[in-house]
Amino acid sequence: MTTQALSVSLQYSHSIGRGEFSGPGFRNPVAIARGADDSMYVVNRSYEYRPDGKRVTICTVDEDYIGEFARGVSTAGVTDIVTEDGSLIWPTSVALDKAGNVYVADEWLNRISMFTSDGEWLGKWGTEGSGEGEINKPSGMVVDADDNLLMVDSGNNRIQKFTKDGKFISAFGSQGTGDGEFNLPWGIDTDNDGNIYVADWRNDRIQKFDKDGKFLMKFGTSGDGEGELNRPTDV
Repeated sequence: MTTQALSVSLQYSHSIGRGEFSGPGFRNPVAIARGADDSMYVVNRSYEYRPDGKRVTICTVDEDYIGEFARGVSTAGVTDIVTEDGSLIWPTSVALDKAGNVYVADEWLNRISMFTSDGEWLGKWGTEGSGEGEINKPSGMVVDADDNLLMVDSGNNRIQKFTKDGKFISAFGSQGTGDGEFNLPWGIDTDNDGNIYVADWRNDRIQKFDKDGKFLMKFGTSGDGEGELNRPTDV
């Protein structure tokens, strides 16, 4: 199968946000998810010396500020880190389920925090490790058509599927450069048919799988030319 790179022309509309540690605007935004009524949930990673900027901002596509939630914890010069419910250290991604609940992954804490659409903390799950259902540096997430959570388990070079409350369902992938293998994967998404697309970061490619994790195809090679990729992070 041959994959062709298509030329796409985009017209600028407007910018959303400005550099802020709180309120309207963002500080080192790393992920975004669309909610109801044109709302957006933006994950702000901020800096180690400004943990107050680590948060999830809720706004609209017209830049109307709605609110923010979650709290940042600094690791700078700290040996005994204490994290309260709903706190973040290195947040990486955000996803919403069909009910509008919000899931935020944290690669430092190796856990998923759950919130209501208004930012009320619901719970957390995740255990560090490489075994079945354990996670190591979770990155991209997406909720599939069955309302289960697909997670890029980046440090373990695999994709894992969980129920929304963290019960393990299945996994696929391993470290390598072959078909269906990963090298520090990062972003993930699905299409209307349930197929899964993964940004295979260090392998400079996008891989496509069916909803059960069977490899279908890949595209992209290393480089800066047309159709080539250099550390893709999302799809």
